[in-house]
Amino acid sequence: MKKKLVFVAAVLFSSYTQAQQDSSKTLDEIIITANRFEQKQSQTGKVITVIGRDVLDKSAGRTVAQVLNQQAGIVINGALNNMGTVQTTFMRGANSGRTLILLDGMPVSDPSQINNEFDLNLFLINDVERIEICRGAQSTLYGSDAVAGIINIITQKQNVKKPFHVKATLSAGNMATYRGNVQLYGKANKLQYQLRSALLSSKGFSAALDTTGDKNFDRDGYRGTTNSASLRYELNEQLSFKSFIQYNQYKADIDNAAFTDDKDHTQKSKNLNTGAGFQFKNKGVSVTGNYMYSESERNFLNDSGSINGFAKFVQDDYAGRNQFIELFATVDLGKGFSLLQGADYRYNTFNNQFLSVSSFGPFRSQFNDTSISQQSMYASLFYKGFNDKFNIELGGRLNVNSRYGSNYTHTFNPSYLLNKNLRVFGSIATGFKAPSLYQLYSFAGLRTLMPEQSRNYETGIQHQTKKLQQRLVYFYRDVKTGIDFNFITFRYYNIPNQIVRGLEYEFVASPVEQVTLSGNYTFLNGTDFIQSRVTTKDSSYQYMLRRPAHNLNLQIAYKPLNDLFISVNGKYVSERFDVGGFRRPDVKLGGYFLLGAYAEYKLHNNWKLFADAQNITNTKFFDVRGFNSIPFMIHGGITLSL
Repeated sequence: MKKKLVFVAAVLFSSYTQAQQDSSKTLDEIIITANRFEQKQSQTGKVITVIGRDVLDKSAGRTVAQVLNQQAGIVINGALNNMGTVQTTFMRGANSGRTLILLDGMPVSDPSQINNEFDLNLFLINDVERIEICRGAQSTLYGSDAVAGIINIITQKQNVKKPFHVKATLSAGNMATYRGNVQLYGKANKLQYQLRSALLSSKGFSAALDTTGDKNFDRDGYRGTTNSASLRYELNEQLSFKSFIQYNQYKADIDNAAFTDDKDHTQKSKNLNTGAGFQFKNKGVSVTGNYMYSESERNFLNDSGSINGFAKFVQDDYAGRNQFIELFATVDLGKGFSLLQGADYRYNTFNNQFLSVSSFGPFRSQFNDTSISQQSMYASLFYKGFNDKFNIELGGRLNVNSRYGSNYTHTFNPSYLLNKNLRVFGSIATGFKAPSLYQLYSFAGLRTLMPEQSRNYETGIQHQTKKLQQRLVYFYRDVKTGIDFNFITFRYYNIPNQIVRGLEYEFVASPVEQVTLSGNYTFLNGTDFIQSRVTTKDSSYQYMLRRPAHNLNLQIAYKPLNDLFISVNGKYVSERFDVGGFRRPDVKLGGYFLLGAYAEYKLHNNWKLFADAQNITNTKFFDVRGFNSIPFMIHGGITLSL
C-alpha cells in the first residue's frame, strides 16, 4: 500500500483498559507519557491507553503481561503460558525489542538479552500503580527501541495526603498458586514515602507439551518477589527531590525445548533499579533531572540428569548493567506555544560465562565485559490554539552512538476537535532501534550492523458521548535496515524491508447505569522481506510469526449494588504461524476463544473479597509451538485497605 494512502479514516473512545472502570471516566484523564509533561489525554494527538489502579485491583489474579495482552494493538507472546515463560512484546506487529519499557518514565532494559528487551516476569501486578501505553513511533522523545510504542509502568502513588496508609492482599488459586503483598505509604509534611513488597508462587504445569500424554512430564514451578521503596521531598512549592530503589527476582523451572521435558533445568533472574531525581516547576518553566542505575542477572542451570544429552552439566550466567541520566525542560512560550528540550546519556554493558561438563571433560567460554553508549539531544515544539481545538507537535532528535555513529528521528503529530464529541488526529514519525551488544559482539554478531530505522504513519478519529466512547486508528510502518538473524552465515544482518499495516478499534459503552460494555479489535497485515526459513534463498512472508491477523477482546461489567461488581470477558485470537524448525516450513497454530470472569464484594470500607477465573471452558490452545498454555485457572482472595 502506498504511503499516500496512510491518512484514512478512524473513531475514538476511552480505551479498553478502562473496561472495568467507572463509566463516567473520559479521555480527559491526566497523563504524562505522551509528551513528558502533565496534560489532559484529549490534548494530545497520540494514541494513549491508561490502565489505572482500579483496573489493576481487578486483575489481582493475573500478571502484568496478561493485563497488557488484553490491550488493543498488543500481543504478549508467553503471557498465557506457564509462569516464567519468556514474555515477548509485540506492539502493532513490530518485532520483539521494538517496544520500549519505561519504569516511572525512565527506560529499562537488559543488555544481555538478544534484543535488549526487559523481562516482564520481573514485575508483579501488586507492585504497579498505573500503566500508560503510548502506541506509535516514540523515538523522538524516548530514543532507541520505541519503534512501535512505549509502555510506562508507574509505581509512584499520586495525591497522597495522609501520613499513614496500609494496603495488603492475600490470595490463592489452583496449581498451588499463592499471591501476597503489603504496601505502606503516606505523606508527612513535605516528605512522601512508599514501601512495597509482593510475592507470587505457583507449582504451575509442564511448560513443554507432552503429545502422547504418557511421558510423565513434571510441573514447572515459579516463585518471584518484588521489593521497593521511594522517597519524595518537597523543598518548597517549586522544587522537589526523589529517590527510589527496586529489587525484583524470580526462579522458574523450565523445560529443555519444545515437546521435551527436563526435570532439573532452572532459571534465576534478578534486577536492581535505583536512582534519584529532581523537578523544578513554576508557572512558565518545568525542569526535570533523573539518574538511574540498573543491574540484571540471569542464571541457567541444567544438571542434565533427566534427559539424555551430550553434556551432563550446563551452567550459563549473564550479567548486564545500565546507566541512564537525563535532563529536560518545558518552557511556556506564550500564545499557545510551548517548547520541550532535553538530553540524555545511556551506557550498557554485559558479560557471560558458560560451563558445560561431558564425558570429554569440562568446556568453558566467556563473553568479556563489553559496552556501548549513546548520547541524545531532542526538542519538540507544541502549539495549542483555536479555543483549544487544535493541537500540534513538531519534534526532532539527534542520537550519537559509540558504535555506528549518528542518526536522526522526527515527529509531526496534529489533532483537531471538530466538535465537543469528535476529534481527528494523525502523525508522521520515524523510529529507530540501535543494535544490541549481543547482535554486535557475540559469536553471531556483526560489528557493521546499522540501526533499524522505520517510517510510521497513523490517523484516527475519536468519538465520545456520555454513554459511548470509541476510537478507530489506522497505522502503517515501513522498516528499513531491519535487524534479523541470517541462517546462511549464522550472523545477524540488516534485512531489506518489513511493512506492517493495521487497524485498532476500541469502545466503552454504558447503555444503562449499572452495565458497561467494552472491547477492542486489532487487525494486522504485514509483509516480511527476509531470508527464507525453509531454504537458503531470500523470501517474503505475508504474515508475522506469533502475531495473529485478528485479535478481539470483549467484556461486560455489571454493578447491581454499590459493593458488588461482576464482569465476564472473552478473548478471540485468530490463526497464526510459528517456526516449524530449522529449514522446515512454518507451522500454523489454531485460533481460539477464551472465556473468563471476575467478581468482587466490598465488606464495609476496608475489606474486599474477590475471585478471578481464566479459561473457564478449559480450552486447549497454543501460543508457542510445543509449549502448553494455561488450562482453567481460578484465583480468589481478600484485600485490606486502611
